[in-house]
Amino acid sequence: MITVVIPSIPTRTHLLERALASVEAQTWQFQDVIVEFDYDRLGAAVTRQRGLEKVETPWVAFLDDDDEFKPQHLEMLSVAARAADADFVYSWYDVVGGTDPRPEVFGKVWDPNHPVQTTITTLVRTDLARDVGGFVDEDDGNLLSPDRHYAGEDWRFTKRVNDAGAKIHHLPQRTWRWHHHGHNTSGLPNW
Repeated sequence: MITVVIPSIPTRTHLLERALASVEAQTWQFQDVIVEFDYDRLGAAVTRQRGLEKVETPWVAFLDDDDEFKPQHLEMLSVAARAADADFVYSWYDVVGGTDPRPEVFGKVWDPNHPVQTTITTLVRTDLARDVGGFVDEDDGNLLSPDRHYAGEDWRFTKRVNDAGAKIHHLPQRTWRWHHHGHNTSGLPNW
């Protein structure tokens, strides 16, 4: 049982519609879709975290509102998670409108001693995602939106999952589309 969490901003409903259509086209049954809007300009990390907190299924899949799943994305990741007895599975993407910033990572077996940058478009056990703190970093009790360098909340989340000893599995298949366009915000709160 999977819930798909999509953070979005009000100005991107046209992109969100495409993302939602790709979820509806899945060959694998999902339980729920949670779209969480960032009305307060807090950024994707905070918005994704609010969505994660609402998940009631054992597994959660993440998708940005400007990207899209290919029809077998959830099926392929679910089957891979079961076959590898994994807690966290990530596949790869086709880039639309740009080039792959990390082609050297595709197809490499996950090495917990040398973790690499992935994306946030993953399938992960919900309890694990919550146990490692999700997407928002804490500093002296204050929740902070993560900085937006190349290694943002997706890297810190993956690193915390790895550091927790979870089993991470890379499925060397291109199961989703990563859109590069003039409306990318890179998760920044200043849209």
